[in-house]
Amino acid sequence: MRSSRLLAMLLAIQRTGRHTAVALAKEFDVSVRTVYRDIQALQDAGVPLWTEAGPAGGVRLMTGWRSPIDGMTGEEISALLFGPAGAADLGMAAVLATARSKVRSGLPPSVVTQLDTVTERFHIDSTDWFGERDPGPSLAIVASAVWDGGRLDIRYRSRSRRLDPAGLVLKSGVWYLVAFHRGNPRTYRLQRIESARRRAEPARRQQGFVLADYWSTVAGELDRSIRRLATIIRLPAGSAGYLRRHVPGPLTAEAIDDAEIDGEHLIITLPVENVEVATFQLATVPGIEVLEPYELRESLRALGGCLSAVHG
Repeated sequence: MRSSRLLAMLLAIQRTGRHTAVALAKEFDVSVRTVYRDIQALQDAGVPLWTEAGPAGGVRLMTGWRSPIDGMTGEEISALLFGPAGAADLGMAAVLATARSKVRSGLPPSVVTQLDTVTERFHIDSTDWFGERDPGPSLAIVASAVWDGGRLDIRYRSRSRRLDPAGLVLKSGVWYLVAFHRGNPRTYRLQRIESARRRAEPARRQQGFVLADYWSTVAGELDRSIRRLATIIRLPAGSAGYLRRHVPGPLTAEAIDDAEIDGEHLIITLPVENVEVATFQLATVPGIEVLEPYELRESLRALGGCLSAVHG
């Protein structure tokens, strides 16, 4: 879109102080004539750009002029990166609002108009349905330790641990702490941290550790570590979509892909978390029958009997 290109072009010129029209055309994959039209649009928007011919010429900004975007603090930039949900959990909602206002003030009028249209007509809600926005009581302390590089003493599932924080991950509205425990990276759900205390000494981080790479590897392993109960279920092929929604995750998708076909039914070996969780996940899948284990089958029978007695 042209509005996006105008903003990117302004930042590129501001970053280096001078750009040639040919270089800008190559960078943004447009013609030189288009570059000059974009420069004119930025000038019309009040950006003090000027051009100079010759070998030493190019497109320049007036000396001393900076876009309001450059006036943002590190905290404001961090709030933009965290997004609405993360900023709200970290107590940075007001900082995020200020950052967005500064970004808006530095945009050309055409971009502001487009932004207003998008805001009016589109809304992205990244939280799960009926998800509880409760990051737990220790998020502020943990986030502070992650930010400052300090060690932590926590109590997690009734056990004490001394950790070297490596980072925080916000996944579908749920916060996870990634930290080194006795030299090995581990993942801790924030809601399950019963207490946390900062220590005076700095954390010991491993050289070359990349949080995003670690998370991409561990996310699937984390799902497998939680879903330890193996089940065998039989359900109509048309109910597979319900199963995907009610027991979400790549393990479910893999199990459905590997299902045995039995006429118009599927026989699926599906790992679940435990009997209690699986009972309520599977109870609303049409036509499902649990073949194994017996405990889960009995739990569903008891639930069905109770509902039948109440509604009979």
